[in-house]
Amino acid sequence: MPRITRDRTTWLTYSQLGLWGFFVYGFGPVVPLLRDEQGTSAAVAGLHSTGIAVGALLGGALFAPIVRRFGRAPTAWLGLAGVAVGVIALGTFRALPTTLTSTAVVAAFGMLLISGVNVVLTAHHGPAAPAALTEANAACAGMGILAPLVIGWSVDAGLGWRPVLAVEVGLIASLALVALALRVRPPRAPRVDVPAPRAPRVDAPAPGGNGASAAGRGGGRLPRAYWIAWILMAVTGSIEVCLSLWTADVLRSHSGLSAGAASAAVAAIVCGMFLGRLAGGQVALRYPPVPLLLAALAVSGTGFAVFWLAPVGWLAVTGLVVLGLGNALHYPLAISIALAVSGAAADRAAGWSSYSMAVGFGIAPVALGWVADGVGAHLAFLLLPGFIAVSALLCLRLARALRVARTTVEPAAAVVGA
Repeated sequence: MPRITRDRTTWLTYSQLGLWGFFVYGFGPVVPLLRDEQGTSAAVAGLHSTGIAVGALLGGALFAPIVRRFGRAPTAWLGLAGVAVGVIALGTFRALPTTLTSTAVVAAFGMLLISGVNVVLTAHHGPAAPAALTEANAACAGMGILAPLVIGWSVDAGLGWRPVLAVEVGLIASLALVALALRVRPPRAPRVDVPAPRAPRVDAPAPGGNGASAAGRGGGRLPRAYWIAWILMAVTGSIEVCLSLWTADVLRSHSGLSAGAASAAVAAIVCGMFLGRLAGGQVALRYPPVPLLLAALAVSGTGFAVFWLAPVGWLAVTGLVVLGLGNALHYPLAISIALAVSGAAADRAAGWSSYSMAVGFGIAPVALGWVADGVGAHLAFLLLPGFIAVSALLCLRLARALRVARTTVEPAAAVVGA
């Protein structure tokens, strides 16, 4: 069984992704406050989600050339520095065009950070990469729990939401100083698109060993399994963003919660994700990622059923926690598979993976909102089990693609356990 070694580089990357989680999970509660300040409609305020999608597309396009120029770890730091600049702009300017632009800037640099962290952890931990990525995303969700609490305290104290952005910038600066003081070095790994040494046979993703070695060696097209994982990330990402934007409406209309209680109860999903990722890191060391992802989708489906059918608030919130437990493993496992099968083209694959996140943010919430206008948010939420079912079918296709890849590469090469 692979074992994960949590050295300084590992803790640094966990912290970097955690600071991104502080922003991204705290931004949801900020949007209604921005809407009140700017006097816009909910639809116009929702354009900030579109800004995130546009920024994600830009960040995905820029990642590969930037990492080719500067390397993986420096690109992650560049992303974090850009997030700080964007956050400062978001807190400084108040007009709608400037807040939309600032949001896009934060998202673009955030994609550089996420992609950089993903490839660093994948290269650094090899067969234990799924566990490392899961733990990193646990740190992201953990900070995501903290951010809304800080926002609530700041608003209740009459300070507004902007001091929270100052906290974000302060945390980024503090992490940079700590890394400098401790002299944390980036891992010694191939920087970009350089064929890695022969990988050992493992049942989990290993950088450099894959069913797509031809693509990796020749720097050509990414393999079929990668694109299936890419679509899988887009669909599972749609589940998460729809829950973030619309759960409070369902809790108010169907479960009888007040507006304030419904907004606070959305944190139950993030709590479930944090717990799921905390435990999932160890589970990912024991089981291949594809079957584990199918199990996570089953847990998500169970949690959704409890949430959607619940006639009372406490039962609906319980369902949200279970839903979060399942959702916790969707992205970490899917991205670990995608990067593993991409072989030596991992940097390019990480950049393209950002596009899948943009698709989730840019399309699914709009589609659900359009349906909700006609039938109400509660019935519209039945799109989510459809997303879960499609994700399960994609997992089955992915398992088949990985088995085919395993039979077409040299015996010494490794592929993701299906």
